[in-house]
Amino acid sequence: MSITLIATIVALVLGHLAPSFAATVRNFGWYRDLIAWCNGRFGEDGFWRGRWGVVLILLPPVLVIGVLQASVDGGLWGIAGLLFGTAVLFLSWGPCDLDRDVDAILDAPDRPSRRERIAQMVAEAQTPGGGSGLVEAVFRNALRRWFGVLFWFLVLGPVGAITYRLSVLAAVGPIAGEVPSTTREGARIWLAVLEWPVAQLMTLALALVGNFDSVLSAWRNAEGASLRLSSRFLGAAARASVNSELSEQGDVWVSDEEDTESGIVAPAVGIAPPDLPELRDAMSLVWRSLLAWLAVLALFVIAGFVS
Repeated sequence: MSITLIATIVALVLGHLAPSFAATVRNFGWYRDLIAWCNGRFGEDGFWRGRWGVVLILLPPVLVIGVLQASVDGGLWGIAGLLFGTAVLFLSWGPCDLDRDVDAILDAPDRPSRRERIAQMVAEAQTPGGGSGLVEAVFRNALRRWFGVLFWFLVLGPVGAITYRLSVLAAVGPIAGEVPSTTREGARIWLAVLEWPVAQLMTLALALVGNFDSVLSAWRNAEGASLRLSSRFLGAAARASVNSELSEQGDVWVSDEEDTESGIVAPAVGIAPPDLPELRDAMSLVWRSLLAWLAVLALFVIAGFVS
């Protein structure tokens, strides 16, 4: 079994069984300190406050990980590389377990608590309220917590995983709020470059594990076939797939809002039915997509293409 498969399983299991430990490891306080140092060290007209100033906070940790990755490559019959890769992937995974966050919404004791937890998930995903809704938030979180890290870990090893995680932190979320606005805008463009191929592969997996025709139609309508640096098509495909599956199951998913650009109906945040069937189905599709990725990876390992 490859390092990628082992590291992915460890990251998933530890994140689920030891959330407190995962939260402690993944706090990235040192990254916040690096940003604060750059804010105090460089003036208003310097490179740091330009469109590509994000390089100054990405390059040092990425170089450190790259040197360590090269130094442990092949050491101790591959054990050193396995341990190092697993540690970096676990650090880059998350930061929270998506399953637990979804369960927290489903198990909320009352509607105000549920609305608050839904709002937190939507805010973290930075998806619009209403028309894009909760289903898109689940898939956006899956992209940024799991699939993006896994893809770049597979392509570049530990360097890829840490590059993606630090790019997310610099572009969105609380830490990104401390990055100068122009620098943060550049980080978001860079993040869009990193996420575009991941979103395409997620959509492909979703088509294979869900309703192929509805996903393909939504992907086309949302301009998924274009080369625009946007992954909006993933949310459209996810909503279409969930709508299709709920229709087949006989569940009714009623919404008072619609994405006028894609024509895909989506749940309005905070007014979904009490049992949230669309949320359960979205999480099920995420899991099935992840298993499809791992199955393909396992086939490559068996064929000898991935070490």
